[in-house]
Amino acid sequence: MSQAPHLRNRIMLADTPNAVGLARLHTADVLSSWGVPSDIVETVQLLVSELATNAVRHPKECEERALLFPSRNEVQTFEISLETTGDAVRVSVWDRDTRPPVLKEVGVEATGGRGIFIVAIMSRNWGHYPARGMPGKVVWAEVGLIPASRVGEGERSSRSPGRPPAAGPGVPRAGRAAPNVLSRVLVGVRSL
Repeated sequence: MSQAPHLRNRIMLADTPNAVGLARLHTADVLSSWGVPSDIVETVQLLVSELATNAVRHPKECEERALLFPSRNEVQTFEISLETTGDAVRVSVWDRDTRPPVLKEVGVEATGGRGIFIVAIMSRNWGHYPARGMPGKVVWAEVGLIPASRVGEGERSSRSPGRPPAAGPGVPRAGRAAPNVLSRVLVGVRSL
């Protein structure tokens, strides 16, 4: 599936505890029906898990800080968009939080905070922009449909604006990611 036709699917989900699992199942169903290879489906599912988790968790944190007595019964929604863009699958997640995603380095023993780092490492491109005509932002990531072994050296060395730089203060590099951390995350995501 090197040059796929432009396909698009959108789903609106409530920010409930089962939303991330539903988003993963929906992603697998849609991408499989489009003929996307299973290894790419798994990668996109991981990205959807991380972005959906942020969409569920972070707007509530912002609202709770803003309100003296937050309503725990109020359910909000977020939207996931899946699309093929020539030689890639793009996932976009809209949520009501206006704060941009933060790429940060966390310790091996930390129980959270790796979401955007995982998105940056596992995607070929990622970024965010303010939502148009509604509150919040959209965070997106792309996964190539062409296996990395077939990508030319020139393409491999280029870096998009959404990718973390190769070095810099406070920015994690792919080479410093502990393999046991990523494997623990993958095991946890697969058990959803």
